[in-house]
Amino acid sequence: MNSDSFLERFLRKLTKFLDPRLEKYREKKPVEKKKLPAPKSKEELLDLLKRCPDSVLNSSERLKIASAMMFKTTKVSEIMLEKPAITFVRETDFMGPLTLDKLYRSGFKHFPVVDSKGDLVGILHTSSLNSLKIKETDRAFKYLDPNIFYVRADYSLEKAFAAFLRTNSYFFIVINKNNELVGLLTVEMLIGYLLGKAPTDKFEADSDRLSVAVR
Repeated sequence: MNSDSFLERFLRKLTKFLDPRLEKYREKKPVEKKKLPAPKSKEELLDLLKRCPDSVLNSSERLKIASAMMFKTTKVSEIMLEKPAITFVRETDFMGPLTLDKLYRSGFKHFPVVDSKGDLVGILHTSSLNSLKIKETDRAFKYLDPNIFYVRADYSLEKAFAAFLRTNSYFFIVINKNNELVGLLTVEMLIGYLLGKAPTDKFEADSDRLSVAVR
C-alpha cells in the first residue's frame, strides 16, 4: 500500500468536504472567490482543523480525522487488549454453565485456548458455542479453531490491517520480538480506533437475498 498516495487522497477528500462548510466563515471581499487551498503537510491540516468552528467539525469528527492521519504511525500495542486482561480457556475445561458464563460476561467473542503447559493450541469462538448440541461434559478442545494468526506489538495499524485482509481473519494474537504473548487484537478494535466505535446493526438475515432486498 502506498501510504503517501493514501495521505494525498485523504487530504483531497478532506478539503472537498470542508470547502463548502467553511464558506460562511471566510472574509467576504469584492474579488473573485478562491477555493480553499489544499493543505500541503500534516501541520497545515492540523492547523486547519484547529481553526474550524464546532459547527463545521465536532469533536467526534476531529477525532476520526486525527485517527485516520495517525493510522500509519500508531502501533498495535497502543490499542490491543493486554495479556492480563485476556480471558484464557484451558483445552480441558468443561463447556458447562460456569465456563460459558465466564466467556459471555467477558464481552469478547474470541478466546485463546491453552494446553496444560500454557501453550496456545487454538482459538475458541463464541459463535461455535451457540448450539443446543453442546453438552456440559464437552471439553473446550472439541470446539476450538486450530488456526492461529499473529501480529507483532510494534506493527503499525496499517500493517495490522493488511494482515487482516491477507488472512481473512478477525482475531490476532499479539507477540513481541521475543516471541512472547503480550495481547490480542480484533478487527472490532481496529474499526473502533478509526470510527470511535464499531457500527452495530440488529439485522441478521444477510444470507437471505430477499430480506436484504426489501429491508
